[in-house]
Amino acid sequence: MNVHFSYKDRKTPDVEKEINHLIEKLRKRLQVFRPELVHLRGLIEQNSAREGTVVSLNLRLPSGQMAVQKSASAASAAVKAAAEDLLQQISKHKEILRNSHKWQRHRVADYRPHGQVPFEKTVAAVQVPTASSEDIRSYVNANLGRLERFVERELYFRETAEEILPDSLTKEEVIDEAIARALGDGMEKPERLSLEPWLYRLAMRAIDDLSANPPEDAASVHLEDSTRKPNVRGSDEPELQFHQPDETLTGENVIPDRRMATPEDIAYTDEVITLVQFALDGSSRPDREAFVLHAVEGFSEEEIAAITDRKLEEVKASITKAREHLRRSSPVANRFQEKLIQASK
Repeated sequence: MNVHFSYKDRKTPDVEKEINHLIEKLRKRLQVFRPELVHLRGLIEQNSAREGTVVSLNLRLPSGQMAVQKSASAASAAVKAAAEDLLQQISKHKEILRNSHKWQRHRVADYRPHGQVPFEKTVAAVQVPTASSEDIRSYVNANLGRLERFVERELYFRETAEEILPDSLTKEEVIDEAIARALGDGMEKPERLSLEPWLYRLAMRAIDDLSANPPEDAASVHLEDSTRKPNVRGSDEPELQFHQPDETLTGENVIPDRRMATPEDIAYTDEVITLVQFALDGSSRPDREAFVLHAVEGFSEEEIAAITDRKLEEVKASITKAREHLRRSSPVANRFQEKLIQASK
């Protein structure tokens, strides 16, 4: 933003403070415009003793121009009054721009309106960078484990609620479908800041779509099939093997990594999540989903509303209901209860 102030009165720290406040507020409210196309000019002058200090502000935008003039006995008070008036004009101007498609226009016979370009696509607008395929790959490579745990918990809850058949879906199928949709050209890419909620939303939609169209033989039971889980690796060596016989224990092996969780922390976290799973079995699906996304995954209420296509008030109500259900649930009526309730706030 281009700023130019002229002083015909003495310059004081109070006046500078009010001007800096005004500039910061303007930058926040005018982020949609390109900074080099926004011009703010001001004049601070001392008139007669009766009028005091007169402050004139002129703001020129790509979509219009606004001017204001205020006077007061003190220079700082005049700047503050002019700033408030200018901010009110900006709010009204932006509201007019938002409702430009509702304007009533006089129609002439045989007149065809020309197509107008939305302001978001003009040169004056700041284009918000959207997530690219490379951003999606980078996020998946860094946070695949967290996404897998969320999908695994979601499948467990739905199988427990008998919404889907046991073992009808695997977390690999859901994640593959979600990533394929994210990298495809048919989906509109979100902004970079909202990439994580968007991927969680795609994962939940993938579960809904895949469970809505189960295979034809999903409900049939084959009597000749074995009930044991197949050993796809064909050997127990990866589970039993820890150290090679010729390996030596060096100093770097015994230095603790404070960034990593200890086995006790991992066991504690797994136990708490297991208790939450048991405690939320009797709650409704919307309440459970909102609580898990908020307390376990760490999403804000606004992000949960975007993920689940629900209103913000409904999300807050669901989290409150799930928290009350968790407080009354018997599986957590022990030393973990208060910690669970506190962690979900």
